[in-house]
Amino acid sequence: MKIVGIDTYLVNIGHRDLCFVKVRTDEGLYGVGEAYSAGPDEATANVIHYFEEWLLGMDPFDIEGIWQKLYIGSRFPGGSVVYSALSGIDHALWDIKGRALNTPVYQLLGGKCRQRIRVYQNPGGATPEETLENAQRLIERYGFTAIKTNPLPPNDHAMPWPQVLKAVEHKMALLREGLGDEVEIGLDPHARILEPSKAIDLCQVVAPFRPMFVEEPLRPENVDAMAEVRAKSPVPIATGEMLYTKWEFRDLLKVRGADIIQPDICCCGGITEMKKIAALAEAEYVTVAPHNPMGPVATAVNAQFAATAPTFLILEYHVDTESPRKDLVEEPYRLVDGYLELPDKPGLGIELNEEYYKQHPYKPWKRAMPLKPDGSMAFI
Repeated sequence: MKIVGIDTYLVNIGHRDLCFVKVRTDEGLYGVGEAYSAGPDEATANVIHYFEEWLLGMDPFDIEGIWQKLYIGSRFPGGSVVYSALSGIDHALWDIKGRALNTPVYQLLGGKCRQRIRVYQNPGGATPEETLENAQRLIERYGFTAIKTNPLPPNDHAMPWPQVLKAVEHKMALLREGLGDEVEIGLDPHARILEPSKAIDLCQVVAPFRPMFVEEPLRPENVDAMAEVRAKSPVPIATGEMLYTKWEFRDLLKVRGADIIQPDICCCGGITEMKKIAALAEAEYVTVAPHNPMGPVATAVNAQFAATAPTFLILEYHVDTESPRKDLVEEPYRLVDGYLELPDKPGLGIELNEEYYKQHPYKPWKRAMPLKPDGSMAFI
């Protein structure tokens, strides 16, 4: 069996674009994947097609060799777009192998450690009260046992720090009282805090409300600063969505910079690399809670990985069983009582709905950057 082509589909779902991948073979078998729409979304698709020329005629079963070819061959430049393209292709190769051997991907990865995959969702909400109401509806409807929210107020960049902390405390008290002790609450300030001392302040303020973790209290580039926060924090620290490959995670783990890592299987290097990253974390007694803001194919890939990972904790999730997300694939994974059910279908067990993509083409977008009172960007 040989690779004869790769197709990409950039699809808009309103607030963002998703990039799906299909690797085709000369025997009619194909595999699907999802690449993170990193940077300009066309860039991810363009890199995938650039890689296509490298892979024509190769055996899709040679997944490790193909991974090394794409990684080493693109060593300069690397970066998120290259790793995202590599990841989407890697998913599709595992899917091909599972389909060809008539077995789920999780069986190729060593078999299951668990029968179902625990997930959480961010309920959103412009105010603490709205966040609580949304969370209660999600829990009642889907049975979630955990949620995640930004603890910071919407206008934190324009507020004195003591006032920010008071708002954080108010929101956490409201959520804990309203959701009870059975529902876990993850916190994600979206790397909006620059000083380690302030990140430690935040962790101390939320500690009485027993959060599941505080995610990315700092940006991830300085692992020593993250290690400082983790060493002084009374609550678990999570990070990793902006780290790529085993080497970057090694640097974080080496300084004990996190209790929980959050690699994104759509940009960290795919299934092949995710298993290696998880193994590194396992040796350091660090659990894995994958970052997963993308589409239902990404969810399927993550679920196959999570089934096999001994130290898997929980998976970020967006409900895929309602439009427009359910229309992206033929049949999304089932969500029952806050857990994803693992299908026993070959490969990833999911099919692209290509007809839907024609009606929802790519739309350019960019992330909005809030400004401080002095006119500077809030992330600087």
